[in-house]
Amino acid sequence: MKAVIYHNPKCGTSRNTLALIRHAGMEPTVIEYLVDPPSRARLVELIDAAGVGVRGAIRQKEPRYRELGLDDASLGDDALLDALLANPILIERPWVQTDLGTRLCRPSEVVLEILPAVTAPFAKEDGEVVIDQDGRRVS
Repeated sequence: MKAVIYHNPKCGTSRNTLALIRHAGMEPTVIEYLVDPPSRARLVELIDAAGVGVRGAIRQKEPRYRELGLDDASLGDDALLDALLANPILIERPWVQTDLGTRLCRPSEVVLEILPAVTAPFAKEDGEVVIDQDGRRVS
C-alpha cells in the first residue's frame, strides 16, 4: 500500500501521524508542504477527498489567518484557496492519502482510519497512548 503525507516536521501532530504510518509498517512519500506546496488542483483534490471543505483546510490558529481577514464568512472558496496557495503556512496539517482514503489527520490518530490494522502498542511523543498493550485503540 502506498501513502503520501503532507508534513511539517515542526508540528507535533504531523510528527505523530508520520510515526503512526511507519508504525503500521509503511514508508510514506513525505512532502514537506512548506517547502514544496501542493498545486491548486492537488489541494482541491485533497480537500474534496477528505470531505472537509476549504474552510476546514485552513489553519485558523495561524496569525496570518486573521491578518488576511480570512475569518470573513463572506469569502468564497476561490479567495480562500488563493490565500492558502500564497501562504502555505495556512494549510492545516497533516494530510495523508493512502489506497484506503484521504484524511486531514487532526488528531494524528485519524490516520488509523486509512491504514492497515495496527495492533502493536503505540504512544505519541508526549506519552499519550493511542494503541494499548492489548492492541486496542484508546480514545
